[in-house]
Amino acid sequence: MKVTAKDVRHIANLSRLSIADSEMDKFTEQFNQILNYADILQELDTKGIEPSPYVLPISNVLREDVAVVGVSHEEALKNAPEVHNGGFKVPRVIE
Repeated sequence: MKVTAKDVRHIANLSRLSIADSEMDKFTEQFNQILNYADILQELDTKGIEPSPYVLPISNVLREDVAVVGVSHEEALKNAPEVHNGGFKVPRVIE
């Protein structure tokens, strides 16, 4: 399939783009190059190849989710500048 200047104008219109007449030959050539490359890909034998959204194999790189002992309440409050009713005392920010 060969793209013509008329096709490029139609595609530009659908895309809401304005293409100057001086650039029409350039875009026509670029569209034809893209379609030529797609024709080359059509010639490849892909029988027996599973479809995949990824080019490279994907593996999970996350660590196992293991529960560990955290900081105790008393240990966390040990570094607090002030403690009030068993929690951190902070300055009031809302009047």
